[in-house]
Amino acid sequence: MIQLFRNFFKSKLGIVITLGFLGLIALAFASSDVANNSVFGGVSGGDRVAVVGDRRIDVAELSMNMTNALEEARQTDPTLTMQAFIAQGAMEDVLAQLLQRTSLAEFARLHGMRAGKRLVDSELLKIPAFRGPDGEFSQEAFRTAMAQAGLTEAAFREDMELGLLARQLLTPITFSPAVPASFGRHYASLLREQREGSIATLASASFAPTRAPTNAELQAFYRANSTDYIRPERRVIRFASFGIEALGDLPAPTPAQISERYQRDRAQYAAIERRRFTQLVVPTQDAAQAIVAEVRGGKTLDAAAREKGLATAAVGPVTRTEFASAASAAAAQAGFAAGEGAMVQPSRGGLGWYVLRVDAIDRQPARTLEQVRGEISAVLAEELKRAALADMTADLEEEFDGGQSLADTARELKLTLTRTAPATADGKVYGTADTVPPILGRVLQVAFDMEEQEPQLAEIVPGETFLVFDVVEITPSATAPLAEVRAEVTAAWRLDQGSRLAKAAADRILARVGRRQSLAAAVAAETTPLPAPSRIDLNREQLAALGRVPSELALFFSMAQGTTKRLEAPADAGWYVVHLARVEAPQVAADDPIVLATLQQLAQVSGEEYVRQFVTAAQAEIGVERNATAIRSVEAQLTGQQAN
Repeated sequence: MIQLFRNFFKSKLGIVITLGFLGLIALAFASSDVANNSVFGGVSGGDRVAVVGDRRIDVAELSMNMTNALEEARQTDPTLTMQAFIAQGAMEDVLAQLLQRTSLAEFARLHGMRAGKRLVDSELLKIPAFRGPDGEFSQEAFRTAMAQAGLTEAAFREDMELGLLARQLLTPITFSPAVPASFGRHYASLLREQREGSIATLASASFAPTRAPTNAELQAFYRANSTDYIRPERRVIRFASFGIEALGDLPAPTPAQISERYQRDRAQYAAIERRRFTQLVVPTQDAAQAIVAEVRGGKTLDAAAREKGLATAAVGPVTRTEFASAASAAAAQAGFAAGEGAMVQPSRGGLGWYVLRVDAIDRQPARTLEQVRGEISAVLAEELKRAALADMTADLEEEFDGGQSLADTARELKLTLTRTAPATADGKVYGTADTVPPILGRVLQVAFDMEEQEPQLAEIVPGETFLVFDVVEITPSATAPLAEVRAEVTAAWRLDQGSRLAKAAADRILARVGRRQSLAAAVAAETTPLPAPSRIDLNREQLAALGRVPSELALFFSMAQGTTKRLEAPADAGWYVVHLARVEAPQVAADDPIVLATLQQLAQVSGEEYVRQFVTAAQAEIGVERNATAIRSVEAQLTGQQAN
């Protein structure tokens, strides 16, 4: 329930709290080790996007952070493009995080704090990605991770140092707040308060014009909202799968090959004897002899064991060699010398004295070459097919590296090539609910990193199924032409115009309420037919039970009694006029459990707010200067546009 209050204290992306733990997640936003040469020609003020204290943040560093942030975002949305990512405000978020992190590090250094090599080393040891098969830190794994991320060790260590300095500063702050008990009672009473009022909904559709927009109006609206019509990159993938059947008929194994395999595995076809035993292990020879005597006198081995608090165990089927390894050579000799059903003379082994009963004997005679010829021939034929398939795929990779086309390969192997419809990186066919064939699932990411007409080979089922594929058509991510989305843009224009008119109506309704009209009467006075306001009677516990709280109810529970406010609905859907008529907040006893729970959550919220204020103060003390021209140039370079 306290989440309703916490939301007011949280930043857009929770950036500040993340700073306290950057030492463990530095790979996600590590800086690039770049030279200080200008990357973008003609950028005013050099190649720096900002100066934090005495430290420069270069354009290449911001560009690298943006690229890494996009790759992380693509883990949940594979179709996300840099253009759309920036349109969502990612550039400002990433730059803000970079400035905050650097400011904290500079503030820490200014006040004598350090994060030396040994401290950085200790943090590296905690990162699972840098551990080898033995679970210990591996220099080889570390270098591999650096290469995959496109980083140098020096750059990564510097970023780790920044994160550690930030953590040293912020961690104590997050645990320091103590909230007065009076705060707990006050906020706990708010959690149980009851609110009554009404909400009027003014849908944009009710005010939207029915006429078609003029060409000039549509063009202007389209230009102002072009980022809403960015289309993801689409690719047409051509592919074919094959397996052992692509080899055709292979020669059967020769008699010489069969004979050679028989000689190699002769022990496998030799006579063999396996036995099953009931086994009991006791500590002394006298105890073992006494049990054998009891069994020979008429008791069962299980009964004799139970009387002494022991239990028997079933062993086998085992060969003599296997049993000698598990027990002892003497026990194996005695056990394999006795007949079926016989009690064996006790023998000493690794665990004590073994008392055995022979339960079953399975003797398999030796098999001749003629008896196993068919079995060996089938095994050899399968091995030869797999070897031939491996050789063929190796040859295919060499041919692809040499420039052979996928069409030529398909003709050689008599494969039928299939083309997908234009597909996006998440495997969906563009503009439909269909998906690409499942067999492409494992190669889809590769297909979206390839150039056109560069065939690749992939193993789908190890040793059985392979896929050859290439990309025959790439449609880059771009804003859709107006002609292609005219109907969609026209509908959005109507909704936008309706939203503007709905806002004007909301202002008129607010004015009437201000002249002491009821909300219902103020709504009814509009010439456009509107639904009557909805009556609201809720407490905060009921609100929390809703899960996701609608924006109009969030406003309703943040207003003062007797006030009326308007609120824009998401996505140009319209406007709300919210009136709060009455608030009742019951008194809460000091020992009510809700008070303690509220204090605990308020302490966490206060810690987050203190951190936010500390970061702001540190930035003010260190000094942060942005270079707007360089920032725009980074954005232009990342999106392939011209800088303004």
